[in-house]
Amino acid sequence: MKRWIKKNLVTVILTMIMLVGIGLIAYPSVADWWNSFHQSRAVSSYASVVASMDRNEYDDILKKAEEYNAKLAQKGIQWQSSDEEVAEYNEVLKVDNTGIMGYIDIPKIRVQLPIYHGTDESILQIAIGHLVGTSLPVGGESSHCIVSGHRGLPSARLFTDIDQLVPGDTWTLNVLDQTLTYEVDQVRVVLPTDLSYLALEEGQDYCTLVTCTPYGVNTHRLLVRGHRIANVQGNARVTADALQIEPVYVAPFVAAPMLVILFIMLLFTTRKGRRNRRE
Repeated sequence: MKRWIKKNLVTVILTMIMLVGIGLIAYPSVADWWNSFHQSRAVSSYASVVASMDRNEYDDILKKAEEYNAKLAQKGIQWQSSDEEVAEYNEVLKVDNTGIMGYIDIPKIRVQLPIYHGTDESILQIAIGHLVGTSLPVGGESSHCIVSGHRGLPSARLFTDIDQLVPGDTWTLNVLDQTLTYEVDQVRVVLPTDLSYLALEEGQDYCTLVTCTPYGVNTHRLLVRGHRIANVQGNARVTADALQIEPVYVAPFVAAPMLVILFIMLLFTTRKGRRNRRE
């Protein structure tokens, strides 16, 4: 065995390099597809659970969520919550044991993502998290729902493209059987400690999307705020003016020539080795 490896060392090395290259190229696309598949299943499962509720159960869940928001409207957003408050929060808008409270649909960037209670890292790696102590995504006067998501993960898109949103774009929050539509009215980049743009405003119904910025550096926070508007009939999707090709689709075309060269070298080395053995 050792003798064979020694004779075919170059072939073995080139083969390994080629396999590693294929794996690196395929990983972002496969991982994103896998996460998108599970996100779609989570949304579908949530919709099925909501559809199976009886009216009394539904009304009770919605009433408690509205009462939660009404309390926050009186005392303001709570940036620090006790264990008891977190436990109480986790029971509001709870339709099953998964922790999902609804889902967000952003037509312009073509994402539909489940929203979970809290912003633990285990949640943010696969979905969107609702910030504890902020208004729940059921709307209401003097409410401000804040949801957070990662961008730039190789395994999932999540909020990677929300920097493309501009004033006038819309998204929807889908909670229970309600659809709340928000229109972008403010985009800001702030320091992580600047909470001034996340406060409640009397009489307003806001929702803010939060992610890290600049891309890959993450020293600041990108805040995309929307105010609630009347639902658009049919929630028609908005398409970008120009076609944008995702990097995960460009990568194989960039790397393909490298793999072809390696494959040719592998064939050449193998053929040369056979010829030397015959001689």
